[in-house]
Amino acid sequence: MPERIFIVDDHPMMHEGLARLLVQEGWEICGGAANADEALNRVMEARPDILILDISLPGKNGLELLKDLLALSPKLSVLVFSMHDEMLYAERVMRAGAKGYIMKDESADELLKAIRAILSGGVYLSPTVSSHLLRNLAGTRARGQIGLDRLTDRELEVFEMVGRGKSNQQISEQLRISPRTVDAHRTHIKTKLGLPDAAALMREAVLWIEHGKTGSSHAFRRTLASPDGREEGNGEQDASSGFKE
Repeated sequence: MPERIFIVDDHPMMHEGLARLLVQEGWEICGGAANADEALNRVMEARPDILILDISLPGKNGLELLKDLLALSPKLSVLVFSMHDEMLYAERVMRAGAKGYIMKDESADELLKAIRAILSGGVYLSPTVSSHLLRNLAGTRARGQIGLDRLTDRELEVFEMVGRGKSNQQISEQLRISPRTVDAHRTHIKTKLGLPDAAALMREAVLWIEHGKTGSSHAFRRTLASPDGREEGNGEQDASSGFKE
């Protein structure tokens, strides 16, 4: 009987391409969700052997969802598959109970390796993430990394959205918190990072995103797009429109 996999990703093209790849490998897709509420409602009934989770979701983020899922089902195996900066998020998701973390710009072969490792009862970290965590254990964190580690999960989420140019009202609506709470988070972030004002906060957030969260995942997209490696759609723009950058 094939192992059962549940996918949580809010981009349909990525979701469908990933499902196609996994079915070709002989696994069964037992369900999927595009946000935290759908996942919480469907996962327990689907009873997957492994859940593949994107961190960036509308509303409640994937890190919060991970904690909620493991509170309901402590034995659930979760592989986080995301374009988020592994230099911070990998450590957080592993502490929260995930069995693995892999970036979306890794190859399809590396993703399959990660899934097989977890299905075999192990854990998985990409070589980049493994090296980073080993450096942390050795006490060689970068100065900026130490500052960001002081942020709570919610503060980090607000920090990211500030860097993406979101207004307080937009952050409030997306995270379903009051504008006053957003202001409080921004104040805490500035204090923890030693930033004097809102302009400095914006600069730091933008620099963080540009440094750690951009990058191409074209190789993986091509693999998901079609068996012969050619991207589907009308050119590069169509083939990549459904993926996070």
